[in-house]
Amino acid sequence: MAISIEDIKKLRAMTNAGLADCKKALTEANGDMEKANELIRERGLAIAAKRSDREASEGCVLVKAVDGFGAIIALKCETDFVAQNADFVALTQQILDAAIANKCQTLEEVQALVIDGQSVTDLVTARSGVTGEKMELDGYLTITGESISTYNHQGKNQLCTMVALNKAVAEEYGHNVAMQVAAMNPVSIDKDDVPEDIREQEFKIAVEKTREEGKPEKMVEQIAMGRMNKFYQEQCLLRQAYIMDGSLNVASYLKQADKDCTVTAFKRFTLRAE
Repeated sequence: MAISIEDIKKLRAMTNAGLADCKKALTEANGDMEKANELIRERGLAIAAKRSDREASEGCVLVKAVDGFGAIIALKCETDFVAQNADFVALTQQILDAAIANKCQTLEEVQALVIDGQSVTDLVTARSGVTGEKMELDGYLTITGESISTYNHQGKNQLCTMVALNKAVAEEYGHNVAMQVAAMNPVSIDKDDVPEDIREQEFKIAVEKTREEGKPEKMVEQIAMGRMNKFYQEQCLLRQAYIMDGSLNVASYLKQADKDCTVTAFKRFTLRAE
């Protein structure tokens, strides 16, 4: 039977599949929209199963914040060609928009969301069927705060950050600190926020290095503490040298906006090995 372009477009809107795939599915289903939708879904599942052992190392990372709630999400795929495809980016944005609207706290909550009658999991599977690549949602991070700023590094959808400040100051301050997080990849906001396992490991390294240098044993701990202070300056966001003015650290930069302004939370996600 003849398949109308209107039906093809309707199925495409339902599944995000390509026009050729929609036409093929409708032809096989003799124009039955529901059956064609199921055919596309089954093909996506088959490809997902076939590709389950492949590495999805490329993808699209997006960030968004609305009314004190922000999130970063990554939809991963196998190749940069697919990652840059407009439909793939649009799907990632659609999922992120829904996650923000529903204030999802976990990746599982995001996957269970229903968009236009389909779960997010099914939408991703269907897109996998279109591209022939393994796809998976990954890296869902959230943040809440008085004033949230976001940053998508160079607009390339590969590295995104978000920063929450305790004061609603000029947007440039939050934006610049979000850029700082992207560039310097801090481990914590300040000294007291450094995870205990990292603190213990760094102190152990500092002690061993000091002993290797042949320093007197009675001075080892003192010298190691000095090295820890340097570690805190390099790895704690508020203590880091501000990337746009090395005479300031991030804490003093924020005090230019408001004497009590500080960072309450930050998140960072990248697809690239560092």
